[in-house]
Amino acid sequence: MFHTKTADKDRLMSDLRTVIADAEELLRMTADQVGDHAEGVRSRVKARLHQATDELQHLQDAAVAQVKAAGHATDEFVHENPWQSVGIAAGIGLVVGLLISRR
Repeated sequence: MFHTKTADKDRLMSDLRTVIADAEELLRMTADQVGDHAEGVRSRVKARLHQATDELQHLQDAAVAQVKAAGHATDEFVHENPWQSVGIAAGIGLVVGLLISRR
């Protein structure tokens, strides 16, 4: 479940980066358009791009914080329960070994 959330966030961040890049390119291409309406549209798009960039940075920071928290929790668990950690690792290794050997 955690992997799915991470993959979804990564995909969302990638899509958002693409949209931002496309919008910036569109702004550059229409820079020679004049008029109050065109300037108003460009200013609104720039404001929304800035907001999207800020939100993307916030998502990225939150994802990094979540991964760090999971790493710290895992580290604490291993230090508090070393033998259980060894048993869990051995069990996972056994399951992975059985799955690989079935091929």
